Amino acid sequence: MPKPAARLASLPPYPLAHIPQKKRELAARGVDVIDLGAGDADLAPPPAAIEALAAAAREPAMSRYGFGLGYMPFRDAVAAFMQRRFGHAFDPVTDIVPLIGSKEGLSHLALAYVGPGDATIIPDPGYNAYRGGTQLAAGEPYLYAITPRTNFLVDLDEVPDDVLRRTRILYLNYPNNPTGAIAPMDYLVRVVRRCRELDILLVYDNAYSEMTFDGYVAPSIFDVDGARDVAIEFHSFSKTFNMTGWRCAFAVGRADLLAPLAKVKSFVDTGQFQVVQRAAVAALETADAWLPGNLAVFRERRDAAVSAFAAAGFRTTAPQATMYCWIPLPDGVPSAPFADALMEEGVIVLPGAALGSGGEGFFRVSFITSPVRIAEAAARAGRVRSRSEEHTSELQSH
Repeated sequence: MPKPAARLASLPPYPLAHIPQKKRELAARGVDVIDLGAGDADLAPPPAAIEALAAAAREPAMSRYGFGLGYMPFRDAVAAFMQRRFGHAFDPVTDIVPLIGSKEGLSHLALAYVGPGDATIIPDPGYNAYRGGTQLAAGEPYLYAITPRTNFLVDLDEVPDDVLRRTRILYLNYPNNPTGAIAPMDYLVRVVRRCRELDILLVYDNAYSEMTFDGYVAPSIFDVDGARDVAIEFHSFSKTFNMTGWRCAFAVGRADLLAPLAKVKSFVDTGQFQVVQRAAVAALETADAWLPGNLAVFRERRDAAVSAFAAAGFRTTAPQATMYCWIPLPDGVPSAPFADALMEEGVIVLPGAALGSGGEGFFRVSFITSPVRIAEAAARAGRVRSRSEEHTSELQSH
């Protein structure tokens, strides 16, 4: 029997991959399932996007290959968004790469920049596409534990010199999944300066830039002087517009930094579906009117999660951005057994360890259902927490 490549053995199980089947099993047993696991909202995309999708699907030309260029109005709309939202001008043809979701682009980028013996610096916990892309490219991921000690920031001064010398990519994601942390501008300035000094590509995953609360406005990495020399920024329609299944995103940056990614993509895909690109144009063009109402729903859910999990005995902090609460567990309670026990109660959360060893001692809650259901999930989690603490106490007493 043919064997798969050895590098696959180094990849950890992908978090949440088993959840759909587990939900089916729980439902078959009559369990009332509340899913707070994936960052996959239950809300509708913008009506303008849905209407544009339907209309475009009826045009035969829109079902042809998009190739790398894709649907030109999509590139124009992205350039207009970056100018309107952040005040930065980009050439629609050379400075933008359409993606079949950010995950695809982030993974393929490593094939363009990383090879055997090269390292990448990855926040731990963090989005698994960073590690997966690195390992599939035969690179070596250096996992930097982001914890409350560093305000969930990657401190390059703590990375060993021998790793820095081999590093080709630094992955950063702020606002951050899963912690909800935000990065101060002075921090981003320091990071850009260090990447310029060390000739490291800074990959800035800005998927949650438009999902912010309480007056916070997320920056672009290009707000930092000199960032264009070393940075590529990724944006996604998944979270901002409730379009997770549509698989639509883009990378933006200097043409010569983006060209290697575009070359890789020319060999592994034939472009984003143009029908989806037209829908994305409609989403961007109506964003200013549509986004505030959508954010209000997430803000209500965030507040409900913070309040309900606090009432259930957990320490909670209201994040200023993203669609997640990153909740610490009581000392001595491991995240995976806690999440498994909670799943048996019908509540799905993401154990911190599933996103890297740096996430141990936490679990992630997504704002993907109503406040009433979030409150019920928190109550069940509180009961499981109490049992877990009792079990831990018994083990320690022995």
